[in-house]
Amino acid sequence: MSTENYIPKTRLEAFSDGVIAIIITIMVLELKVPHGTDFASLRPILPSFLSYILSFIVLGIYWNNHHHLLHAAKHINGKIMWANLHLLFWLSLVPFVTNWLGENHNESWPTFLYGIVFLMAAVAYVILQTLIVEKHGKDSLLAQALGSDWKGKLSLMSYVSALGLAFINHWFSVALYILVAILWLIPDQRIEKVIEKER
Repeated sequence: MSTENYIPKTRLEAFSDGVIAIIITIMVLELKVPHGTDFASLRPILPSFLSYILSFIVLGIYWNNHHHLLHAAKHINGKIMWANLHLLFWLSLVPFVTNWLGENHNESWPTFLYGIVFLMAAVAYVILQTLIVEKHGKDSLLAQALGSDWKGKLSLMSYVSALGLAFINHWFSVALYILVAILWLIPDQRIEKVIEKER
């Protein structure tokens, strides 16, 4: 029997949780403290703060979905571990693009690069999800729960559209980034139902 079946997923979960926590910490440290003491002094950092809120929500969504996905998985292998690192790589770039977008919120290139990072993170998540389903089989409860994954496909299409719109009107791109976040904020209980069935 392959030793791949004995790779503990707990270390992967703990490592991923730690990396995401560090990413969020770095991101909040990028917020600059205003020099003034009145409410008006907060106005210049408002774009950075709003960028931070959006990125925090998206990271929270990834953390939540990643947690459920790995919790439903029974086995992992080397390919899954590398796919997970691939996802964490793109998420680790979130503080950089968030800060750049916050400092240059009216510009196309920061808006474009922000979308590139989240598009690639979405692609990386699809790869991770696909490899986990492959490991468990297309007839597994996990594969059935994920189904056609219309949310994932719609998210990818939205990010691709946002990249083109960044050079036409960057606010359209930002609107699509927000819409994708809202889409995933709606509770998705597919994997939770699988976990309940297997208890």
